[in-house]
Amino acid sequence: MKKLLFLFLIAATISCSQKKAENNKIADKQTKEFTWEGANIYFLLTDRFNNGNLENDINFDRTKETGTLRGFKGGDIKGITNKIKEGYFTNLGINAIWMTPIVEQIHGATDEGTGVSYGFHGYWAKDWTKIDPNYGTREDLKELVAVAHKNGIRILLDAVINHTGPVTDKDSVWPSDWVRTDPQCQYNNYENTITCTLVKNLPDIRTESNEHVELPPQLVAKWKAEGRYEQELKELDEFFERTGHPRVPRFYIMKWLTDYITEFGIDGYRVDTVKHTEEFVWQEFKKECDFAFEEFKKNNAEKVLDDSNFYLVGEVYNYGISAEKAFNFGDKKVNYFNKAFNSLINFEIKWNAKQMAAKDVFSKYDSILNNGLKDYGILNYLTSHDDGQPFDKERKQPYKTATMLILTPGTSQVYYGDESARDLTIEGAVGDATLRSFMNWNDIEQDAETQKIMTHWQKLGQFRANHMAVGAGRHHLISDENGLIFSRIRNDDKIIAGINLPKGKKVINVKSVFENGDILHDFYSKKSSIVKQGLVKLESEFDIVLLEKK
Repeated sequence: MKKLLFLFLIAATISCSQKKAENNKIADKQTKEFTWEGANIYFLLTDRFNNGNLENDINFDRTKETGTLRGFKGGDIKGITNKIKEGYFTNLGINAIWMTPIVEQIHGATDEGTGVSYGFHGYWAKDWTKIDPNYGTREDLKELVAVAHKNGIRILLDAVINHTGPVTDKDSVWPSDWVRTDPQCQYNNYENTITCTLVKNLPDIRTESNEHVELPPQLVAKWKAEGRYEQELKELDEFFERTGHPRVPRFYIMKWLTDYITEFGIDGYRVDTVKHTEEFVWQEFKKECDFAFEEFKKNNAEKVLDDSNFYLVGEVYNYGISAEKAFNFGDKKVNYFNKAFNSLINFEIKWNAKQMAAKDVFSKYDSILNNGLKDYGILNYLTSHDDGQPFDKERKQPYKTATMLILTPGTSQVYYGDESARDLTIEGAVGDATLRSFMNWNDIEQDAETQKIMTHWQKLGQFRANHMAVGAGRHHLISDENGLIFSRIRNDDKIIAGINLPKGKKVINVKSVFENGDILHDFYSKKSSIVKQGLVKLESEFDIVLLEKK
């Protein structure tokens, strides 16, 4: 009996191992190449994704009753790390995670006309040099980066240089040589988009100033109370001595932000409110980021994921790919790519996906990325944290959302909950709060339809992660009869995809990419076929194929 039980346990162990290997086979596949232009980035609000530590949910007596979804909800760095360990991001084909800012936020609350709000979103900085305890600790961030890199995932933090947090009864305004508190931006020309406050009670950093400033007294007092004033001062002295920069507001903040590169080895920054700051600021920031990244790689060779450069993607609100390199303020055009950003967020694709056929979207993006934007990139999204007009606010087209986002040329940005059709119409939520509900983990675990949607996102995402050609290769139309069939080619990486195809039997012309005798694998249906007379014949219940050479 013991012998039979022993044999049963061995068999069961082997079976479980085989199933685990089978389930993870694609997700664990090593890509031959990584390029940011073909990346699949997951964007999440740190406070709204996953609560990994219940003990850090309340800090600084942030206990006022807030408007709907305008207070801290418990998400933290450890919660993100836990999901990386579980393989959640790997199964989605994610190779980079962009988190909202994690620096210490204002301690008080304010009402912008949408209800009492705390800085749960991370864009209301009080102290750039410290991680907000609601999000976690420095040790938590070190672990996150290490675990992410171990799983082939890069980490992007979010940089804010344009403004401090609002003034509250607990958060005094910074000195007048650091910030302006008026006028409020009008947004109809260059000057009144830059030298002004974004909204009322959001002090604007004097990024244009070259006048020497001392540290804000409230920051000095805070650092002394925390016992780190001397160390912070020493590091600032070393920074300004090395760089020769004047002690002006923008360079203090650049020093504080680049510390996250040299200490933790983050892989990039998404930069907030780019068009509200002089373009030379971003050229200076890129230089400091690149230096810090090289320093980290030199001092931590064993922690470097690959030889990719530091990634800077900018949020120039309402920039669209059709503008190529020139953003138009009305009275002036600015090229933010010039010696600054690798990529800009593309606000246009949600309209393209609504108003144009997929064939035309793919062709347009391929043409611009390989001509007017050659050597640069765009970050495509269909849902985001502050865009009140997403592609599918009612979540009626989750499959099309995935297909268009993942298969359109350029870098893709999955917004947390896109893959699970998280509700974007929250009762009682005003403004962008409705876009920022907590991640719908219960639906993912319990709802059958959500799980089907997730599977679609996972297949497309993994295929993209395995083939940089999907996002960064040249696009070629093969056929638009009875569906859309196209190829993407980047060096030796070649794929053919088809969407809106008839379900059941499919005959696909592949002779422009593959040779007779090649065995092609349809990643979506998990079926394979041999190329004969330039054709592949497949039968599946799906209207999509993702073909790769085995």
